[in-house]
Amino acid sequence: MRRRPEAIQPIELAGPPPRQGAILDVRDLSVEYLLESGTVLAVDNVSFAVDPGEFLAVVGESGCGKSTMLFAIARLLSPPAEIIGGSVAFNGRDLVGLTESALTAIRWKDLSVVMQSAMNALNPVKSIGSQFKDAMRAHGVASNGEIAHRSAEVLRMVGIDPIHLKSYPHQLSGGMRQRSMIAMALLFTPELVIMDEPTSALDVVAQRSLMVQIKDLQQQFGFAVIFVTHDMSLVSHFSDNLMVMYAGQVAEYGPTRHLFDAPSHPYTVGLMDAFPSIRGPRRALSGIPGRPPDLARLPQGCRFSPRCPKVMDRCRTDQPPLYRVDGTDVRCLLFDDGAVDGQGSNA
Repeated sequence: MRRRPEAIQPIELAGPPPRQGAILDVRDLSVEYLLESGTVLAVDNVSFAVDPGEFLAVVGESGCGKSTMLFAIARLLSPPAEIIGGSVAFNGRDLVGLTESALTAIRWKDLSVVMQSAMNALNPVKSIGSQFKDAMRAHGVASNGEIAHRSAEVLRMVGIDPIHLKSYPHQLSGGMRQRSMIAMALLFTPELVIMDEPTSALDVVAQRSLMVQIKDLQQQFGFAVIFVTHDMSLVSHFSDNLMVMYAGQVAEYGPTRHLFDAPSHPYTVGLMDAFPSIRGPRRALSGIPGRPPDLARLPQGCRFSPRCPKVMDRCRTDQPPLYRVDGTDVRCLLFDDGAVDGQGSNA
């Protein structure tokens, strides 16, 4: 059923207002790919904020813009991708306008990135210790004793014997490589760690163990985390807030527990219904029919309308803004006071 009108407030297309004290404030971020066949808008006016110590999860189907958004925030995009609009304020400084030398001073020390594939992110011809040393020397740590001490310390933090500082990436298991990347990300105790599906190549037991360790380290040192994943169970257990992306836009954004208990956007409802539970009564799983749109040929109106079970006529022509619904932001015309009804139809 549609929520009561008094609980619904339209908000600006730019998304939620900036938060006082947020360490990261992303406003109207847009990223475009310049291809021979034309331009593709992979991230479209995305806005959100992250507080110190917050764990923000980002979910959505493959190709929805999650990883592109993270790379834009960290300023790690390369051609043909380009930031075409918006700002990324980290501790009050707009990263979009910084030079490469200024960004180098921030990366690893204040803001770290853990890539999706640790085997590709780590240099295969250098030992783990050598790579830690390179990162520390790039930020002015010259003492070999200090480098050795800190390198061993961060490896112990993630449950790896410091003897593996002499190991090469191919000599470590997938879980150990991921832990080594996380250890490298914590060399300077940054304020924000960005993780792009760090558990995707691990088995279920290793995933759980790694996530418990990440959460423990976060609570110990107080850094914030932005975590991209396809695993809804990890989202449910470890994140504070959840951003659901669809076709380059924010579809829904709010407290994780609230989105799991009462999802508002039909796409979020579909994701939750496709997520199995190992406890409680059995229930049939239902997928989301169709496939995500081609970002080079987006449908008119709501981007989810071709797949939406509650589509209305106006959904096919009107682009929905974000609406504030009981503390969450929802991009759906069902929550517009001028909507025809709360059920919609597939007609």
